[in-house]
Amino acid sequence: MESNFLVPNATFFVELAAFALLLFLLAKYVIPPINRAMTRRQDAIRAQFAELDEAKSEANAAEEEFKSQIADARHEAARIREEAREQGAAIIAEMREQAQAESTRIVEHAHAQIEADRKAAAASLRAEVGTLATTLAGRIVGESLDDEARQSRVVDRFLSDLEGAN
Repeated sequence: MESNFLVPNATFFVELAAFALLLFLLAKYVIPPINRAMTRRQDAIRAQFAELDEAKSEANAAEEEFKSQIADARHEAARIREEAREQGAAIIAEMREQAQAESTRIVEHAHAQIEADRKAAAASLRAEVGTLATTLAGRIVGESLDDEARQSRVVDRFLSDLEGAN
């Protein structure tokens, strides 16, 4: 008997049944766990993307907050610098006022001291010049001028003549 390859034989049906059984077993026991694993993996990936988006938004918010804090810190630093500059100017002005007041006090004290020294020198000169003048006048006139009133008049006249000559 010659076999025709176009006509199916029993082997074909057995192979077809084995293939159908294998397909059924794959569909019943292998594919569902693979589908469940793929679904879990997709859910995990979606969750990771959601976490990434949330982390990105939190990072953006943190960056904005950081920029805001930096800006606030810069404003605060500028305010502190300006305040320090104003305090420095106030301190300098106060020190200038104190220095001016001290300078004025020293100059006034010096003027008072000079005036006192001038008066003391004038009194000392007046007494010395008076003594010398009366002694000299007594030698010229030939009589003693030890009288206080006379001596005082002679000294005053002599000094007024000197002041008039200048």
